[in-house]
This record gives sequence, C-alpha cells and structure tokens, in this order.
Amino acid sequence: MLTPNVDLTGKTVLVTGAAGFVGANLVMELLKSQSRIAIVGYDNVNNYYDVSLKEWRLAQIAKLAEQKPESSWTFVKANLADKKALNDVFEQYKPSVVVNLAAQAGVRYSIENPDAYIESNLIGFYNILEACRHHPVEHLVYASSSSVYGTNAKMPYSTDDKVDNPVSLYAATKKSNELLAHSYSKLYGIPSTGLRFFTVYGPAGRPDMAYFGFANKLVKGETIKIFNYGNCKRDFTYIDDIVEGVKRVMQHAPVAMDGAAPYKIYNIGNSNPENLLDFVSILQEELVAANVLPADYDFKSHQELVPMQPGDVVATFADVSELEHDFDFRPTTSLREGLRRFARWYKEFYS
Repeated sequence: MLTPNVDLTGKTVLVTGAAGFVGANLVMELLKSQSRIAIVGYDNVNNYYDVSLKEWRLAQIAKLAEQKPESSWTFVKANLADKKALNDVFEQYKPSVVVNLAAQAGVRYSIENPDAYIESNLIGFYNILEACRHHPVEHLVYASSSSVYGTNAKMPYSTDDKVDNPVSLYAATKKSNELLAHSYSKLYGIPSTGLRFFTVYGPAGRPDMAYFGFANKLVKGETIKIFNYGNCKRDFTYIDDIVEGVKRVMQHAPVAMDGAAPYKIYNIGNSNPENLLDFVSILQEELVAANVLPADYDFKSHQELVPMQPGDVVATFADVSELEHDFDFRPTTSLREGLRRFARWYKEFYS
C-alpha cells in the first residue's frame, strides 16, 4: 500500500464538473471527511440533460457547506473551453490539487454531436493541462473511462492492456486525455493520475444512463430497448465506491522514477460484470419495492430486445488489482443494493 504524500488538510482543491454526478458526490464527500478544505467547483451547467438535477446537486452541496464552517465552498459557472476563465480561477484560488471530472459524456451522443466532445474533452482538457503547467499543482487527477478498452477481447480489462481500438469518438477523446496527460507529466513534471471509471450509477445520477432512462420510461408506461438482445454485460460501479476511490487516489501523487513520468492509470470498477437482462430484472424489482411502479406491473410487455447499437461493446470487466494493491481499496457495493438506493431516491425526488 502506498503512503499518502498529498495532505488535503488546509488545501484548495479544484473540482471541475462539480454539478455533475461524480463531481457533486466527490465535493460532498470531501466536505464531510476532510478538515479545513477549500473546494472550488467549476461547471458550465449545460443542458445535455435536465439542468434542474444539476441545480439540485449544487443545492445539496451548498446546504452541506453551511454545516462545515471550517471549510469553504465556491462555485464558478464557466466553460472549460474558456481558457481565460479557467486561468482566472487558477490565479485567484491557486489550487493545490485539481480533479478534472468535467467532460461531455455519452457514447451515443458523440455520434450525433461530435463538436461538443472536441470542445469539452479535448480543448477543455488541454486548457486544464496548460493551467497546471503555468500554475504548478501537487496532483492532477482526471476521469478517463472504461470505453478506452474498445473491442479488446481479453477480460478482465487491465491497465497494462493496449487501448488502440476505440469504437466511439467519446472513447477516442478519453484515450487522448491519457496521452496528453502523459506528455505534460513527462515534459513539465505534472504528477497526474487517470481513472478509468466503469459504468457509474446511483442516486441523482445521469438521466442518459440506462438504469435512469429505463426507470423514466417504465414510469411512463413506455417500452425500454435492451440492446444486443440482452447479451451484454456491464461492470456497474456504485457512485460511493467511485468517490472513495477518487478520494484515496487524490492523496498520493505519482512520483517520477528512473526517468519515467510522474504518471499513473487505475481502473475503478466493481469487478463483477452483470448481464443486462439480470440488471433490468433487479431494477424493476427495486422500483416496485420502492413503490415507484405498481406491484402488478407487466414487465415483459414493456421490453424490446434489439440489435447492438453503434459505438457499444459487448462487455466491460475491470481488473482493479493495482487499485487494491496501492490503496487497499476495491468497490464492494452489490448491484441490488445500489439499485435499491437509486429506486428509493427516485421515489423521493420525483414525488
């Protein structure tokens, strides 16, 4: 296990994508668990999905921050592609640690709206790297994605595997982030860690994710489409496990050794791929248990098995042995428990 070399106490942490699913949950966890921490949130609060959900997350953060007078929370509404706005934040707040969670997400959306991915995931990330170059930080942590593994057949996915065959523009931008971060780490000594997230889910998540979208459709009595005729497997990872992994990684910056860049990549996944049909069954059961759906709901009449869609892969499966070795941590939340918490939140939020 690695010994922490970044003390967050009394430090300023910049979290981009702070109104997003992972970003908001990370900010709240840091406020709860760290003493005298100053957190600067950065997000453009775009309308890729329901803005009211992002505003609700920000309101939850503000409410928690009021209970933590020894710490501080500041929110900046701006676009990562706006280089001046980002540089102004670095100059004013001088963050010691940067966690870049801002990105245009979604595989399908990248096929329809490629410009959004170039602006946010490439130009925006380049601006982050440049800001860290000119305003040195102790550690840059950034979100990558399991999508970088593309059509790799070897399972589970290891960070030692080649990732040269992305099947979506989204995946390509995430791999590009890793390459850019490596080059900046090597050239300018920026300690950086990339985290490949595997299918993050949970309360107040992204409505474009399958579990959330399925719930919305079932509530409306609409039909849900199950791709590849249900023959898909996903390594669903609960939000609290993702956040705990990010928090631990933040506190150890890679160290340059033997001429190598101070650079590292980790998978954060549940290491337990679930069949899509099993996932849907559990989701429906938990929605009934939470009184979101009636007990006599006819599930079969609301399911349609359809072919694989462009940009998707058949399975994802994380090898988290490095994460466990270096940080004594691996995700443990079961899919049923995670979907139960989501269903209960859904009932409360939409009631």
